[in-house]
Amino acid sequence: MDMQVETDPQPTLSVRNLSVDVGEGGPRIVNKLGFDLEPGAILAVVGESGSGKTMAARSVLGLLPPPLVMTDDSAIMFGKRNLAQMSASDMRQIRGGQIGMVFQEPMVSLNPSMTIGRQLSEGLRLHRAMGRGEIRERSLSMLERVRINDPESCLSSYPHEFSGGMRQRIMLASVMLLKPKLLIADEPTTALDTLVQRSVLDLMVELTEENGTSVLLISHDLGMVSHYARDVVVMSEGRAVERGRSRIVLANPQHEYTRKLVDALPKRSAGGSRSGQIGEPLVKLRDVVIDYPGRTRLFGRSAGKRAVKGVSLTVRRGETLALVGASGSGKTTLGRAIVGLTPVSGGSIEFCLPDNEKAMQGQDMQIVFQDPYSSLDPRQRIAEIVGEPLKLEKAMNRSDRKSRVQQTFQDVGLPESFMERLPHQLSGGQRQRVAIARAIVRRPAFVVADEPVSALDMTVQKQILHLFRALQDRYGFACLFVSHDLGAVEQVADRVAVMEDGGIVELGARDDIFDNPRHDYTRRLLDAAMLLDRTQSAPKKISGKVAVS
Repeated sequence: MDMQVETDPQPTLSVRNLSVDVGEGGPRIVNKLGFDLEPGAILAVVGESGSGKTMAARSVLGLLPPPLVMTDDSAIMFGKRNLAQMSASDMRQIRGGQIGMVFQEPMVSLNPSMTIGRQLSEGLRLHRAMGRGEIRERSLSMLERVRINDPESCLSSYPHEFSGGMRQRIMLASVMLLKPKLLIADEPTTALDTLVQRSVLDLMVELTEENGTSVLLISHDLGMVSHYARDVVVMSEGRAVERGRSRIVLANPQHEYTRKLVDALPKRSAGGSRSGQIGEPLVKLRDVVIDYPGRTRLFGRSAGKRAVKGVSLTVRRGETLALVGASGSGKTTLGRAIVGLTPVSGGSIEFCLPDNEKAMQGQDMQIVFQDPYSSLDPRQRIAEIVGEPLKLEKAMNRSDRKSRVQQTFQDVGLPESFMERLPHQLSGGQRQRVAIARAIVRRPAFVVADEPVSALDMTVQKQILHLFRALQDRYGFACLFVSHDLGAVEQVADRVAVMEDGGIVELGARDDIFDNPRHDYTRRLLDAAMLLDRTQSAPKKISGKVAVS
């Protein structure tokens, strides 16, 4: 009787000695990286910004930006072909047709001047012998598969007409239309709210399991990795410092760097609400309504939208009230309205300030925006950016303003040597410190923080949140903390207001909301939050296996 011997399947992707340098003789940003990714498996590569994980992923597709180059001894085996030695013309056949990539920001990777239908059909025309009718049928079917409402209308629409979550679904549809053997997902859910994150990732898993696609997942979100990847490679300064089953590695990290990443994960601040530091009501909202007018079109105006529907809230002195909800819930609109950046259609917003402060209301309100790079003037030096609000302080001379800026730099942990730098010369975390410095330099009574850490690494996130809390304790300002990141909210909030479809559906102390949510929408938000639970023994069911070398 013949004996059949089972052999391990050939890896979809096998990386050996992958090294990437900045030009000839320049610094090395990826250093002798190696791993195997088997058919149908999901492997996560994690690390902070600058660890080299994205450049390693781009190396697979031959998309390294100049002057980055792979060393000659690098090997990237896709089946039996070495992608590191492949010509540009051969790589064009592989790229898209057999290896797809979902980039971090779909608005950048989708062409704003092309309709969705044209962008979906582009890959099929280049890599598959299909007629126009079959391409349209395939595109409509895939849009339905990724749960896009009205696929017919979607084909003739442009990317800017969709939310971030919808654009990421469309990007996923365009990649999976070609049924690639390998999908590279580079931070696919950064800046998406928890509900959209979970739906996009679940959809990605469904599509890849149907087609037997292997997934190389690039991320800094350890909570998400623990739910979706069975194995993980941890990168630091271009090297793989730890690897193995994700639940084992994250529950019991062996390397100091991995322990630092895990320790940076959100933890509830001890002691609950800081009731002793919270004073009288400072900001009162009564039945606030905010309407957006419809667009003016050739034959009239389209219907408008009510973004905020009769919201009543109170923020007390020294308090942090977190406003949470999915994208489109109206939370950012409400925050901008409080500081006067969005007009109110109805209701009232009252600042409970003494009479002699009434004229100074504009000085007593500040905002920290989600993206510090776009909110900082790229032509101004950092010292000018931080000090600019002080120009309205008539009682301060130039020496006083300089002294206040220096003190504020110390407050936010920035060295004085950064004063003459431009925003592009700073990292994301440093730019956010500048944005916070600009907001507190006039010692405001009230600050709106709009998604201040959503796009930052976990370690930087932890630093910024600790900084923000320390500054609040020092200067006593009240804060409306607008966020979809429940991990961040758990660290800083005294009370939580949950927003859905323009209204407040639940309001209470932080511990009550997290431990005993009453509204179904709040429970869905908490269920969707992918927080790392070291007590869990098995991740979300993933087919296939991953072996790392």
